[in-house]
Amino acid sequence: MDRKMKHMRSVCLTVASIWIVRAAASTFAKENPAPVQTQTTPANLPQFEAASVRPSGPNDPELNGLRTYAGGRIIGKGARAQYLIMVAFNVQRFQITGGPGWTDLVTGEGFDIQAVPPEDSASAHSNPTFSIDPPIDEERQMLQSLLIDRFQLKYHFETRDGQIYLLERGKGKLNLQPPSDKTAYPWAGGNYKDWYGGKNIPMPKLAERMGNWLGRPVIDQTGLAGSFDFDYKTSDPDNDADITGFLLAAMKALGLELKASKGPIQTFVIDHIERPSPN
Repeated sequence: MDRKMKHMRSVCLTVASIWIVRAAASTFAKENPAPVQTQTTPANLPQFEAASVRPSGPNDPELNGLRTYAGGRIIGKGARAQYLIMVAFNVQRFQITGGPGWTDLVTGEGFDIQAVPPEDSASAHSNPTFSIDPPIDEERQMLQSLLIDRFQLKYHFETRDGQIYLLERGKGKLNLQPPSDKTAYPWAGGNYKDWYGGKNIPMPKLAERMGNWLGRPVIDQTGLAGSFDFDYKTSDPDNDADITGFLLAAMKALGLELKASKGPIQTFVIDHIERPSPN
């Protein structure tokens, strides 16, 4: 994988992971019962008052950019179909299976989207603190309608057993600090080689964040309430561990532990999808 593709993958997963709120495993199943196996038709879902979907320009550098604004307005730049599914159905990349190559989260075709909700909708009164705040439930349902209507999406959910990680307290000292800014956007990330840090992030969010990079659900079992700052730097500047090895070491240094396990994973299956006609 060349440097450009690595950068695209990093940007893609960094943006995408901000908007995905729960890994799907045993806790997911308890808190979010599996949907009915048949998809909901657009007539049963709220829809945008107006929505434009166009292929992104070939030289547009933005990848999977989707922002929410006051009044429920949504603007997307270079959004891949797989990413739109992640946001609309509140799933992570590793939960999605099926679909042609043009839908891929990194290498697929991008689309620019502008959408506004009806004036009498709850979304029209939304006022997100940050443009990267996730859409409210009604806006997610509107995105589902858009995918079903414009992309001719057909899908179903399945529960499959798979590999997961459990995030637990370790045996060593806990190296987490109270947040320096409790109003900061919850964030965790790094270069996944020699540095990993977090700002104002709760443990469930940290677990979710790592799930995107590890490619499997991470379930928070630390029992730690509140949010934290942390900063981890490896003592080995020539560290060549892969992402999994790096995160295992980072969690150990923070007084946490990632344990491999097995559990049920809710899987989103793409049965059919088409490129949308531009408008």
